[in-house]
Amino acid sequence: MDSKQKTFPSLDLVEFVEQNILPRYNDFDAAHNLEHVTRVIRNALSLVRKSGADADMVYVAAAYHDLGMAGPRAVHHLTGGKILARDARLKRWFSDEQIRIMKEAVEDHRASASHEPRSIYGKIVAEADRDLEPTTVIRRAIEYGRARYPELSREQQYERVRKHLEEKYSEHGYIRLWIQGSANEQWLRELRAIIVDEKRLRELFDRLYY
Repeated sequence: MDSKQKTFPSLDLVEFVEQNILPRYNDFDAAHNLEHVTRVIRNALSLVRKSGADADMVYVAAAYHDLGMAGPRAVHHLTGGKILARDARLKRWFSDEQIRIMKEAVEDHRASASHEPRSIYGKIVAEADRDLEPTTVIRRAIEYGRARYPELSREQQYERVRKHLEEKYSEHGYIRLWIQGSANEQWLRELRAIIVDEKRLRELFDRLYY
């Protein structure tokens, strides 16, 4: 690895993003809010040196990754890619080719994507978006359910969370990790142990629900 590799984004780029992009996350649900995108950015930048990726590109792809939540959630990754690609202000820092790569990274970050991310940038954002610490995963699932389905009872919310965890994070779930040796590998093993232990899962749910 080049010892002179820049591992933090340019200050003027950070200023632009913090003033113009990050505040948009205040309009999203608790599972995709400003706290979430800040964590994804931090996780993504922590992978820069290990991957050899460009810090500015990693930063922007992570910052824009969930902007598509302003529209339908099912296609938010595609919408977010379009938002990034159409933001002419980014031409101050990036070439057309770099913008295309970052657009694809946003498109490829979704956990349920049927294909492997097309570049290291897509893999970094996808990995950074997967904070698999079990308490965080379950808390976010509860927050999303209470925000989107407030009419559900507590028992119905539990069943929704349990089904979501089984479909996404279990041994047969659709989630895939793309950066070998990441902290998420250990977290995923712990989360899977909780999923198959109904007593532990219920205890965590009840504690976090309130």
